[in-house]
Amino acid sequence: MNTLLLDAGNTRLKWALVRDGHLEPQRATLRSDLPAFTQWLQRAPALDRVVGVNVAGTTVERFLRSALKKAGGPRPEFITSSREAAGVRNAYARPETLGADRWAAAVAAWHRGGCYRSVCAISIGTALTFDLVDHDGHHRGGLIAPGPALMQESLLCRTADIATRAASAGRPRRSRGLHPLLPPLGGDTAAAVSEGCLTTAAAFIDRTVTHVTRTLRARPVVFITGGGAAPVIERIRSACKPCDDLVLRGVATIAEVPIRRRA
Repeated sequence: MNTLLLDAGNTRLKWALVRDGHLEPQRATLRSDLPAFTQWLQRAPALDRVVGVNVAGTTVERFLRSALKKAGGPRPEFITSSREAAGVRNAYARPETLGADRWAAAVAAWHRGGCYRSVCAISIGTALTFDLVDHDGHHRGGLIAPGPALMQESLLCRTADIATRAASAGRPRRSRGLHPLLPPLGGDTAAAVSEGCLTTAAAFIDRTVTHVTRTLRARPVVFITGGGAAPVIERIRSACKPCDDLVLRGVATIAEVPIRRRA
């Protein structure tokens, strides 16, 4: 049986095929290049089921439905957040208002943590999201902040002096007698902006994980996903487990799509 998993996010469309219980590597394309997904569909094996999450809006959903119909695929099923799924109970008073991608990531993190430990599901993309599920499967809430790229874009678009200086930054020049830079502090405006946004994201994660650890009196297992995760992971102090396909795994768990564990 072939099941296609979808994750339509703010910046990228991610997908992966579950073929006879085996989860293939995640693929991704920018929303500005959605035809790449159509091209993949033309080469894909016959699909028995398509299930996913969509936080990219109705235009993307219509595109996906149309592309799958033209390719002869089944009608896609889009998951929304619920009061409870796969042993995890939603903390929101209105469960449907929790982003479906966050919900899927939280469910996946709890199951990958063994269903007996507190976990943090962190996604770093256009937005930086943080969700906590305790050892009993209770979602204990979350946080949302701008992702590093959005921080930088906002800073450069809403300032004149910083944007100008960042745009004019060239190859760093050093004069004799200058004391060496103290990393991660930047030596020009562009570097200062970039590193400042990445460091802010890392500090946000470290501070929240520390707070969760002290409150629960147990260190959670931290899973990190998202297109902007790699440079932030390099800067955080908290132990973490990168998982590029965390949302897709959550989709599979909620939709009861069996995935065999690796030996």
